[in-house]
Amino acid sequence: MRLLEGKVAFVTGAARGQGRSHAVRLAREGCDIIAVDACATQDWLTYPLASEADLAQTVKEVEALDRRVIARKADVRDLAAIRAAVDAGVAELGGRLDIVCANAAIISWPMTTWEMDVGQWRELMDVNLTGVFITLKAAIPPMIAAGHGGSIALTSSGAALVSGGGLADYKAAKAGVLSLVKTLVHELAPHNIRVNAICPTAVDTPMIHNEALYKSFRPDLDNPGREDVAAGFAQMNLLPVPWVEPADISNAIVWLASDAARYITGIMLPVDAGNQHR
Repeated sequence: MRLLEGKVAFVTGAARGQGRSHAVRLAREGCDIIAVDACATQDWLTYPLASEADLAQTVKEVEALDRRVIARKADVRDLAAIRAAVDAGVAELGGRLDIVCANAAIISWPMTTWEMDVGQWRELMDVNLTGVFITLKAAIPPMIAAGHGGSIALTSSGAALVSGGGLADYKAAKAGVLSLVKTLVHELAPHNIRVNAICPTAVDTPMIHNEALYKSFRPDLDNPGREDVAAGFAQMNLLPVPWVEPADISNAIVWLASDAARYITGIMLPVDAGNQHR
């Protein structure tokens, strides 16, 4: 018997990276999937985001596990689009919604706080924090209406738990996600809906593996690569690894959604190789 047989999960940022990993792992445990991704890149970002082809690959991998998937190109900043995707998925997948993974996020170029562009700050906060709020606004009513309880996992970051210079917009948004958890646990407990946050260290995805971030770690090299930055990333963690895998975060999400964690709500779960204790 699979851990989440017959349940329906909604995953944002599902086209690649952690989002795809979550969708496929949840499907492997018996979930049907509602998957959304913006499939577009903001002009100021220094790395490309996922494409429609990436989202199609997620669909292919879920369907290969003999699970149903409803995928939509939808930006988490767009309430109408996210609500339409959720409503369509719930209608097609049996009228229920059991699991929400608010995963979609972007990251900025590391710089001091006062050097940040105001527009960049606002856009990142809009995706990483307001986008989580919009995800919840669209998903919670059908979860309550279905009457089965459920599990909501909000992806925060180990960066929200530690101090250090740089990435003020990203850290502030991810800290705001933790505050949402602290509020929602009270509001949703009467509906038997549990709310938790995952706080990863660096994860092996294109968010960290790109030329711009490599150069911020190794400005002494003209063309730094993956192996050139591994030692710098490893310095952030107690355990001797530079980054964790998307599957490590997916495993935590599956556990939180399963009966093994049926009375766990309101936690900030670090999957961080000891990062916060560094």
